[in-house]
Amino acid sequence: MRCVAEAAHPEGFHRESCSVRGKETASSFLSSFPEDHLYSLHGATLLRFAQLQSQVRKPILFFVSTSSSFGGATMSEKKRKASSAAEGKEPSAKQPRLEKEKKAAGWLQSLVKQQREDKKDTKFNKKRQRFLTDTEKIRQDSEGVLYWMLRDQRVQDNWALIRAQQLAAKEELPLHVCFCLVVPKSEVSTLRHYVFLLKGLEEVAKDCKRLNIQFHLLHGAPGEVLPGFVSDQGFGAMVTDFSPLREPQQWLNDVKKKLSEDIPLIQVDAHNIVPCWVASPKLEYSARTIRGKITNLLPEFLTDFPLVEKHAHNATRTAKPVDWEKTLASLDVDRTVGEPQWAKPGSEAGMAMLESFIDVRLKLFATQRNDPNMAALSQLSPWIRFGQLSAQRVALQVRRCGKNAGESVAAFIEELVVRRELTDNFCFYNEKYDKVEGAYEWAQKTLKDHAKDKREFIYTREQLEKAQTHDKLWNGAQYQMVTEGKMHGFLRMYWAKKILEWTRSPEEALSIALYLNDRYELDGQDPNGFVGCMWSICGIHDQGWAERPVFGKIRYMNYKGCLRKFNVAQFEKKYCPKKP
Repeated sequence: MRCVAEAAHPEGFHRESCSVRGKETASSFLSSFPEDHLYSLHGATLLRFAQLQSQVRKPILFFVSTSSSFGGATMSEKKRKASSAAEGKEPSAKQPRLEKEKKAAGWLQSLVKQQREDKKDTKFNKKRQRFLTDTEKIRQDSEGVLYWMLRDQRVQDNWALIRAQQLAAKEELPLHVCFCLVVPKSEVSTLRHYVFLLKGLEEVAKDCKRLNIQFHLLHGAPGEVLPGFVSDQGFGAMVTDFSPLREPQQWLNDVKKKLSEDIPLIQVDAHNIVPCWVASPKLEYSARTIRGKITNLLPEFLTDFPLVEKHAHNATRTAKPVDWEKTLASLDVDRTVGEPQWAKPGSEAGMAMLESFIDVRLKLFATQRNDPNMAALSQLSPWIRFGQLSAQRVALQVRRCGKNAGESVAAFIEELVVRRELTDNFCFYNEKYDKVEGAYEWAQKTLKDHAKDKREFIYTREQLEKAQTHDKLWNGAQYQMVTEGKMHGFLRMYWAKKILEWTRSPEEALSIALYLNDRYELDGQDPNGFVGCMWSICGIHDQGWAERPVFGKIRYMNYKGCLRKFNVAQFEKKYCPKKP
C-alpha cells in the first residue's frame, strides 16, 4: 500500500512518498503513533488506513474523517437525509453556539482573545531562547528593555515580545519595541512588499500604544543605527527574534559586534513552533528525517500563548510618532509592482483570513488543494511570511476548530509545521541555500551532466517575466503572480520546473525563478520560496527519478500531467493574458 504526503507551505512545493506493506505491517504502523500524532495522509490511502485503524485500539487524532470524501452521491444523499431528519428536532446544546460562531464575522478573534486571557499565566519555555552574548544579567541602572522586532511583526502571539515583557516586568522597567527599516537598492524591493510591511507595522505601533509599550521606527541598517540607539536610551537588555536568512544573520552579527559588552542579547525563535536549533542541530535531508523530531517535540512547544498585557512601568522618554504615509511615500522602491486587493496587511486581517479558512476552505484542503480552480488553500502565507500571524496560533486554531474537517487538519498541519519548519532548517544550516552549489551531490552531478542538453524552447528573463511563452498554463500562472502577488502551490512547482526546461543552464533557471518569486510574490524573499525553487530545480528534499534530457534525475512535470490533475482550460481562460 502506498501513502503520499504532498506540498510545502505555502501550499504546494514538495511531495514525498512512503510505503507501508501488508495488513499486519500497516496495523502495527498505526498503533505506533501517540494519540496526538499529527500525520498527513490523504486520497485513497486515507480510506484504506481508516479501515485498518479498526484493527488497532489506539486512536489517531485528526486521522479519520467524520464524513467521507469518497462516497460521491451516496454520501451526499445520506447527509441530506440526516439533515431532513434533524429538521424540527430540538438542537443539541453545542449546535446553536457553533452555528452562531460561523455566521458572526470576527468569532475567531473573540475566541482567541478569550483564550489569551485564560492562559495569561502560561510560562515561557526557556528552550525557545538563546543568549548571543556572554552577559546574561541586566544592569541595575537600566532604563528599559528593548525588543528588536525583525521577522515577527506582531504584538500578540509573539514569544520574543512575551519574553521581553517578562524581563522588563521582573526588573520593573519600561518596555520598548523598535524596527529598523532597511530598503536595499534591488529589483525585488517593490511597493507591493513595503506597503504590506509598513501597514502591518502601523498596526503594531497602535497596539503598542494601547499597551503602554514604546514603538520606535529606526531608519537604516541595524548595525549602523541600533547599537547607538541602545546606548542613548540606556537599555539594559535586548531581545530579538530569529531568521535563518543571510542578510538578517549579518545584521545580527553587526549589532553584536558594536553592542556594549554588559548588555545581554537574547534571541527567541518566535517564528517556528519548535525552535529551529532545538528541532535539529544539523541540516536535515528531507521531511522524512525531520518529521519525527518535530512531532515528538510538539506536545512541549505547541502550547497556548500568554497575553501581552498593558505594561505597568512607564517610560521616561517616549517614542517619536511615525508619519506612516510620509514614510511610505519617501521609500525608493519599484512602484510598478503595486499592492494586490485580496490581501489586507496586518494581524487582524490575517486572523480574518484564518477564520475564513476554517469556516469555508479547510474541509476541502485534503482532497482539492492541488486544483488551482478550487478555493481550498489557506491563503495565509503573506501574513506568516511577514510575521503578522503566528504559525503556532494557526496550528492551535485549526486543530481546535477544524474537528469537522476530517483528514484536512492533519494534511494542513503537515505543511504548516513540518514542511515549513524544514525550510528554516535548510536555510539555517546551508549557507548556499539559494545556489546550485547548495544542492545535494547527486543533483549537482545530474544537472551538470545535462547542462548542455538541447532545449526545445529557450526564453529570456524578460520573456518569462512578461508571460510570453508557448505554454498558456505557464503564462497564466505567471500572470496571476504578477497581478495578484500569489500563485497556486501546485502551479508553483510546474512553473519553476518549466523555467529549468526553458533556460540555458540550471544556474540561470534558479536565478530567474528566485528573481520572479521574490519580486512578485507577497510571500517572496522567505525560506519557503528559496527552498521551493531549490526543490523544483535542484532536487532539494527530494530523490533521484528516471533520467531524461535537461532534467537529468530531477523530478519532471509536464503539461499532460496537469491535464490529468485539474481543468487546465478553465484556469487558462481566467488567467492567461490576451495577446496584444
